[in-house]
Amino acid sequence: MIAPRRRVLFVSHGHPSTSVGGAETYALELHQTMRGASDGFEPILLAHAASPGGQPRVARVSDGDDPTQVLFLSDPSAYDRFAGRADDGGAIADAFEDVLRELQPDVVHFQHTLFLGYDLIGVVRRTLPDAAIVYTLHEYLPICHHEGQMVRTYDRTPCLRPGPQDCARCFPGISAGQFLLRRRHTQSQFAMVNRFIAPSHFLRDRYVDWGIDPARIIVEENGRPSADRVELSVPARSRHTLGFFGQLTPFKGADVLLRAMRLLTEQGSAARLRIHGANLERQRSAFRREVRALLDNTSTNTTLHGSYRRDELPRLMADVDWVVVPSIWWENAPLVIQEAFQHGRPVICSDIGGMAEKVTDGVNGLHFGAGDPASLAVTITRAIEAPALWDQLVAGIPRVHSMRDHVARLEALYRELIDARRGELAGARCGERWR
Repeated sequence: MIAPRRRVLFVSHGHPSTSVGGAETYALELHQTMRGASDGFEPILLAHAASPGGQPRVARVSDGDDPTQVLFLSDPSAYDRFAGRADDGGAIADAFEDVLRELQPDVVHFQHTLFLGYDLIGVVRRTLPDAAIVYTLHEYLPICHHEGQMVRTYDRTPCLRPGPQDCARCFPGISAGQFLLRRRHTQSQFAMVNRFIAPSHFLRDRYVDWGIDPARIIVEENGRPSADRVELSVPARSRHTLGFFGQLTPFKGADVLLRAMRLLTEQGSAARLRIHGANLERQRSAFRREVRALLDNTSTNTTLHGSYRRDELPRLMADVDWVVVPSIWWENAPLVIQEAFQHGRPVICSDIGGMAEKVTDGVNGLHFGAGDPASLAVTITRAIEAPALWDQLVAGIPRVHSMRDHVARLEALYRELIDARRGELAGARCGERWR
């Protein structure tokens, strides 16, 4: 007799059709792979989308033909970013409870709770006591109010172990006591999660420092779907072309990279930079002006190409020799590093956090001092001028964790948690009968 498929509900803060980002892309790819490859689990993706002024409701993905992908619409202005919960009189929680009662998932796997609220963890536990709850920690938002970046507001330096007093210094208008209450509320919701997933050891350690029992966190790198490489029309060439792929934000270090390129321009370097990045127009005016001035100063060796589609990535990667990841924050497991490795490109990255963990200096890439344009310029010079270095680093690129292997590991975890959860509840009910 064939066992019935168990249902897993993925909850995400966005869908790539409405919000482009690494975590949103990963959540969709995970859903699609599990749907196509799994015999034991039926996945459903519930992704948040903004609906200003509207009541929380569920809708189909625009132009989508997959009924297992749905949007959870709500007004983002009703979400309290500091508290991490919706200030809407319980409307989001009630709508989410309706979804749970209709779908009856065996596992609820939170990819993110931004715009939804940590309180939804408690809604799952109350509504579906038998369900297993999994939460992937994609960044540090529960720890850090500064957009989850763990970068100090007053000097843009990374913060390793923030406490309430440290947070209050970053935000003088919020007291240390308020930060302590914020932390306690979030941890009270996290106490109901059966297992956390950390895509890097560095991120795991930050959450252990923050208060999560290390036995409840497993390290499992995000999987990647297979990708076809575009081979170079001229395999042998000088390796002096750099590529930046990502959001043009202060945290991603685009300004650090452009300052390094300005130094290289002054030195007459052969280095060339292709920037594939978006959302500069959404940044603060001072940062926009700074980046545009730097682009003007480096126009002879830097080209801004703007945003790109996922299906364009193989061709764009073929046009560069090195991928630069100059983030000034810790990062976790940057998608762009996996993409670079898939396409056979060594990575030049900041020497901190998840970047330094994923890229081994001198083996499959090069490190430079985080936030230091001069250090980056020296590293770029070494990269493009050292004979045979590119080939040596390419040979050291590791196999990227496949999405199919990732799905298999997650499904094994789901089975373990479902069985353990039902065993715990059966034991508790038996104990109640014998009281």
